[in-house]
Amino acid sequence: MKKILILIVALLLLAGCAKTPGNAVSDGRARPSSCGRLQVIDGKLCGKDGKPVMLRGVSFNGLITSESFLNDPLFEELSDAGVNLLRLPVYTYGVGIIGYCTKGDKERHKQDIAAGVELTKNHDMYVIIDWHILSDGDPNTYLDEAKVFFAEMAETYGDCSNVLYEICNEPNGVDWQTVKRYAEQVIPVIREKDPDSVILVGNPDWSKDLKSVAADPLSFDNILYSLHFYSATHGQEYRDLTEQVSKSGLPVFVTEFGITAASGGHPRDKESADAWIDLLEREGISYCMWALSKAPEACSMIRSTVPKSSGFAQDDYTETGLWLFDTLSKHTGR
Repeated sequence: MKKILILIVALLLLAGCAKTPGNAVSDGRARPSSCGRLQVIDGKLCGKDGKPVMLRGVSFNGLITSESFLNDPLFEELSDAGVNLLRLPVYTYGVGIIGYCTKGDKERHKQDIAAGVELTKNHDMYVIIDWHILSDGDPNTYLDEAKVFFAEMAETYGDCSNVLYEICNEPNGVDWQTVKRYAEQVIPVIREKDPDSVILVGNPDWSKDLKSVAADPLSFDNILYSLHFYSATHGQEYRDLTEQVSKSGLPVFVTEFGITAASGGHPRDKESADAWIDLLEREGISYCMWALSKAPEACSMIRSTVPKSSGFAQDDYTETGLWLFDTLSKHTGR
């Protein structure tokens, strides 16, 4: 029965993905209704008209563990606040139903992805489908599973102008050549079904080794390289490297960052986070904060004691959540 439901949802998505969102948002930000399918030109993320765009958003901290946030009122609240990007992490390794490749609930993951894509489409936002390599380290560990997964994602969402694919979240314990070999096998699988969409590629050292990437980039179009940072851990040295590779023409996208320590815990370093955002805005590098979550961590947007999943008041947000909304307002004029 569950498989039938997922098939119905997928067919509805295929029928509606190419259409203009029902709730088009005219707020001056990059929106699927106005910018359409994105592309990479001269190292910058651009709309269908070739003009540079900025995506500014937030990442779930796990798809199945965050199912309560897959609701229409919350997506409307986020869109109204200026969020134009949501990230949906599918953990490849984990226990119970979580690990997609370790006997997790594949069909439930797919159902949640379908719901997330539909909600972002309805609220005129872009969405990242994130293959969340983390504890497994080497993306090649589950290479065959990645090929099957992304073939299905590209088949299902290839007509959706708002979908981006992130093929390996945070490779670690491996070098760039290892990650590059993985990417060179997964990207063609996506391109066979979806030849034009943007693909995001992680890199070693938990997606911070842009220097190795810049020395030997991939030879595909519409590719962006992920950068991850946590402002209380990664400071000026990393900002300098980011600015250097960006100015050299390397296409960069911050698919995950936090205003905390790399652990997701205290301290928060708002001053360093502001310096990061200033750099990203100057360089036209899009960014997605970690995390849309109520977990009892400093990186979470919503207080752990708040029982609801939408209709949040200012007091329901943590300092992290309030910082994000203040940053969106400051840099987008809302």
